[in-house]
Amino acid sequence: MNGAESLVHTLLASGIDTVFANPGTSEMHFVAALDRIPGMHCVLCLSEGVVTGAADAYWRASGRPAATLLHCGPGLANGLANLHNAMRANSGIVNIVGDQATHHRPLDAPLTADVEGWARPISAFVRRATMASRVGVDAAAAIEATRTYPGQISTLILPADTAWNDGGVASKATEPAKPAPCSSHVLDTAARILRSGDKTLLILGNTALGEAALLDAYRIARHCDAGIFAPRAPARLARGRGRPPILRIPYPIDTALEAFAGVKNLILVGSPEPVSFFAYPGKPGRLYPEDCNVHVLARTDEDGPASLAALATTLGAPKISAPDPGPRPLPATGATTPERFAQSLAALMPDNAIIIDEAISFGRGFFPETYAAPPHDWMQLTGGGIGDGIPMSVGAAIAAPDRRVITLQGDGSAMYTVAGLWTQARERLNITTIILSNRQYAILRGELAGVGANPGPTAFSMLDLSNPDLDWPKIANGMGVEAARAETLEELNALLASSVGKSGPFLIEMVL
Repeated sequence: MNGAESLVHTLLASGIDTVFANPGTSEMHFVAALDRIPGMHCVLCLSEGVVTGAADAYWRASGRPAATLLHCGPGLANGLANLHNAMRANSGIVNIVGDQATHHRPLDAPLTADVEGWARPISAFVRRATMASRVGVDAAAAIEATRTYPGQISTLILPADTAWNDGGVASKATEPAKPAPCSSHVLDTAARILRSGDKTLLILGNTALGEAALLDAYRIARHCDAGIFAPRAPARLARGRGRPPILRIPYPIDTALEAFAGVKNLILVGSPEPVSFFAYPGKPGRLYPEDCNVHVLARTDEDGPASLAALATTLGAPKISAPDPGPRPLPATGATTPERFAQSLAALMPDNAIIIDEAISFGRGFFPETYAAPPHDWMQLTGGGIGDGIPMSVGAAIAAPDRRVITLQGDGSAMYTVAGLWTQARERLNITTIILSNRQYAILRGELAGVGANPGPTAFSMLDLSNPDLDWPKIANGMGVEAARAETLEELNALLASSVGKSGPFLIEMVL
């Protein structure tokens, strides 16, 4: 058994059966091992940003890690933006990065790079294999680190000779330790604060955004007259009928400051403190008032759902159901606004859909109009590195093949990782991609005013995507994805209804 074979055996023995890959010469022995060892689903992606974004959503949709296969330092570098997003989502990913053979590295060949230096900022675990006999043990250690609650990124650097040399020994990762709930002291403090009558907000993040945890938070809030917020961009949020109607922290700084006005206590459950996305002249970075006290019920590495359940019991909060959102809406007609678009989405999405939201500025108003939709999960761009939507749809669809994935995608950010459409077609994935085509970087027009810039024609031309127009049906067709253009909501309704009822990928360009 060579080192590459021991790596594949270790991955499979440890429950990892999916690899998103963009391999090169250094990884050929891993690729060859796939012919000799059954059980691994290796998904070819044409850019590393697709590889890493897909692995991110695979974790979010399944709770299990996938591996990535990346070619040397530059391959890892190409995938770093979506690894940053995955780190912000607390996603578990095992990166396998091929590298120069150990005896060749001192020669400083063109692909030689500081792989460890590039990996450390986004990785909780980094290790370079040094011999074939240790590859299995090193891989098991990487997997164990990845599965540490709530999920982490590990990077295993695999020099080519450690993959091709004989002497490999398969290993198996140990089961992850269960997270601990908050302490009794923290629980009592949170209960006292909620009983005080002071204006209090619960800020939920990470696993506290699942259905059961949301219901516990909702009954706490109703019992104690508190508020609830989800993060500005949740990694995965249970939504729709039967789930509490939770709002996100607003993105625009003035709206966010208004939302936190008068709040005396924040209770964080698996969430960082709320801060503005950027600094703005003359405005605070922290969204909450200066006299507001911040309390942590559960750190990110603690069991947020169990802590919420214990807090509800301590408070004596009665179990209640989510409020009835009313009848499911009908598809909207008329001018295309965010609210009407969201109404059509709520009317036409299938049960248990996964929504991937990289709609950026157009998507800020989607939530109120989708409370009455069927139960679904909502995933967003967590780290701000745009170009995650199309890759995430790949990973979510592979992790949950029985669920329809609907991707709400800004046209500018779609171009970062458009190669993901090819993987959608190759894998025949059940994805509907809706390109929100306003032919501009609309969010940056607002940011020009927000930071106090004084734009002119040159500045506005830098935000214009209409010279030339992107022809999304042709782009998609060229990668094997069926596609059409909608210029009205009525056309969108027909295309969306048709696409979710068939297998395979479909792209709709929605002209705004």
